[in-house]
Amino acid sequence: MTTRPVLPRLPALVVGEVAHERRSPVRHRFSHRAYQWLIDLDDPPRPPALLRPFADFRAADHIGRDDGGGPAGIRANVERFLTAQGVHLPAGSRILMLANARVLGYVFDPLSVFWCLGPDGSVVCLVAEVHNTYGERTAYLLHPDAHGTVETEKTFYVSPFNDVSGTYRMRFVLRDDAVAVSIRLDRDGHAPFHASFTGAPRPATPRRLLRAVITMPVMPQRARTLITVHGVWLWLRRLPVVPRPVHTPAQEIQR
Repeated sequence: MTTRPVLPRLPALVVGEVAHERRSPVRHRFSHRAYQWLIDLDDPPRPPALLRPFADFRAADHIGRDDGGGPAGIRANVERFLTAQGVHLPAGSRILMLANARVLGYVFDPLSVFWCLGPDGSVVCLVAEVHNTYGERTAYLLHPDAHGTVETEKTFYVSPFNDVSGTYRMRFVLRDDAVAVSIRLDRDGHAPFHASFTGAPRPATPRRLLRAVITMPVMPQRARTLITVHGVWLWLRRLPVVPRPVHTPAQEIQR
């Protein structure tokens, strides 16, 4: 893949909308405003002291073992994961992360995306890290086409109302004026579930971060609560619960 995205100024706050749509066997849709961070793991945000509790990034929250530290530790985790998959980034590569920050010591990140860029700015590969509400996670190594589209088999239990089967069709957009991720689950010729995040990246100035914190407070906590509320709604509609299999994090690098 030789796509060279035109990047926004980093670090950036991507303010937009999260949308989920379940089409069968029960139809249900919701959307809400949200913001995420888009950062270069080699050049993380450095907010003023009073705002640091709202912009914390820790290696323990992303991919593989926890060696401590912040964005540099996250980069090391991603590189170990790639090496285990037979991918070696050349010298001078960058890794950009789209994710929630820890806010007041808490983080919940349904999906984190890592764009791995070569020295010339082209996309070498992507890593999509999926978290569920049971404290489990997995990562998918992806090689999207020139349009940012890719398919991969689902291998991880996310929702209690979906088993581990089907194919994800994903699309990733990274431009100076838009950042977007969409995921559609295809199963047996149907698409029972679709989720997306679409937003506009803006430089993460202290003033802009303060505005986000005030207008969309405790974002990770809100995301976790909304997932629980909508899950309860589906359960009350008698949507069958699929037993959760034992999770073996084969893609994580262990000590």
